[in-house]
Amino acid sequence: MFDIDLMSRIPIYEQLYRKVIELILKGVLVEQDKLPSVRNLATQLGVNPNTVAKAYSLLERDGIIYSLAGRGSFIAKPDKLLAQERVLTDFDTAVHHALEIGIDPETLRQRIDAIQENKKGE
Repeated sequence: MFDIDLMSRIPIYEQLYRKVIELILKGVLVEQDKLPSVRNLATQLGVNPNTVAKAYSLLERDGIIYSLAGRGSFIAKPDKLLAQERVLTDFDTAVHHALEIGIDPETLRQRIDAIQENKKGE
């Protein structure tokens, strides 16, 4: 469920942050669901516990999860608009960067269409 790409240029903590939001938007994670402990998830992914802790800290800061001392971390009441805004902000940043390095808008549209087609086939 919490798959990450160790070869990605995106920091692992950021991948985890985005993955939790994605799982909430897809309805896989819902309000009050308990997340794996920092240690368990770090072991599962083969990453440093501090990396998972950083992702959880950012998720908590943004009101996406909450923690109870000695009990763990849980999904907060979802604010889908906030989560969608974060995803769209990331998208805008990526598109802006792509345009800056010379990728033409039509190529970007084709990529979006290809991704959409792949999602239909899943």
